Amino acid sequence: MDRSRCESGCSDCASACPTDAITLTHDGVAIDLGKCLFCTDCVEACSSGAITHSSDHRMAVRHRDDLIVQQGIEEREIKLAASLEKESLRLFGRSLSLRQVSAGGCSGCEAEINTLNSILFDLGRFGVHLAASPRHADGLIITGPVTNNMAGALRSAYDAIPTPKIVIAVGACALSGGLFAGHPEQHDGADRVVPVDLYIPGCPPHPVTILDGILRLLGRIENDHDSDV
Repeated sequence: MDRSRCESGCSDCASACPTDAITLTHDGVAIDLGKCLFCTDCVEACSSGAITHSSDHRMAVRHRDDLIVQQGIEEREIKLAASLEKESLRLFGRSLSLRQVSAGGCSGCEAEINTLNSILFDLGRFGVHLAASPRHADGLIITGPVTNNMAGALRSAYDAIPTPKIVIAVGACALSGGLFAGHPEQHDGADRVVPVDLYIPGCPPHPVTILDGILRLLGRIENDHDSDV
């Protein structure tokens, strides 16, 4: 986002956004990547070319608010995910089993997670595996906005995992409700039901983005600098 190229009084990008991910104030522009569908509607609506899409795959963060990018008087970029705390790294750093829960997803994010098990990415070579049961898992990887019908099942899966455990939310729906945000039949994301340790945005996120986030969480990738998204 290049605020200097914005036309005075223009709000076309915010009006075009289907999830209200863009907020315009007199101080600048804020884009919530946790709500963003990366649909490019804002790019097409911006006649001055102030909004562009980055090809940077690094977007995973530890805290939900770190996905709010600010341009203008107060500049704020993505604070990329830091690794787990020392004791958690000792337990999960070399071997991590995750139970995948689709909490009302459209199968887009689920398909990208499944791709990580293909020969192209071979998630297992990093010591990360998808478990068939939460009782055999170290944590959850959640997709979907968490519908009312899935909220209880998600909580039960979380409770079934031995402590300590970690939770990863994948995709705009799991982070904010996505297109369904505000609908009474869903919960606007996973962290309304269970605590979340890693947020991975996208609709759906690329497998490389998911892999990058998991490896950062496990301390396999160090944060030399923040993302320039």
